[in-house]
Amino acid sequence: MKEKIIAQLSELGAIKFGEFTLKSGILSPIYIDLRMIVSDPSLLENIAQAFKVLSSDLKYDRVAGIPYTALPMATAFSLLTKIPMIYPRKEVKGYGTKKQIEGIFKSGETVLVIDDLITNGLSKFETFDVLEAEGLKVTDVAVLIDREQGGREALIEKGYKLHSLISVFEVIDQLKSSGKISEELYQKSQQFLIDNSTIKP
Repeated sequence: MKEKIIAQLSELGAIKFGEFTLKSGILSPIYIDLRMIVSDPSLLENIAQAFKVLSSDLKYDRVAGIPYTALPMATAFSLLTKIPMIYPRKEVKGYGTKKQIEGIFKSGETVLVIDDLITNGLSKFETFDVLEAEGLKVTDVAVLIDREQGGREALIEKGYKLHSLISVFEVIDQLKSSGKISEELYQKSQQFLIDNSTIKP
């Protein structure tokens, strides 16, 4: 399933090479645009299936998708597993209920957080703060792709556990072996990832 998802992401054009500034501020030769997956129902279904396997040993009452890219994935996962979904808002509405979290939940419930990818992990803590402020428990985070740039370690340091489906090293390895990228582009991308990684491939 992992190889199939990488191949589908490549076919969709979601894996790009060039010069890209990441949310963390790092300039990267590889960019993975997971916002595109909303247009591929088959890919969404495969991601949901993979997340189901990844989270099979975890205990939780709700699944929470981080806006905006992870919402389609979390929705597909919720439909597949029948686990109720909620999501924290990026902005609190200035009218109506003025909720910070959409959906139904009870204080004390455990939430599995789903996101598209993780770089250094810092943006995840904003979501945890919103959920925990409402009495929800967060222990586990599932992401589609880990860029291996310190996110896992940052989460562990704060008492959270990361579960990732795919490493960014696996992405470029498969693209090289399937002839989708040149040896030169592979070496450039791999060296950048090694230089900015907390692990070695």
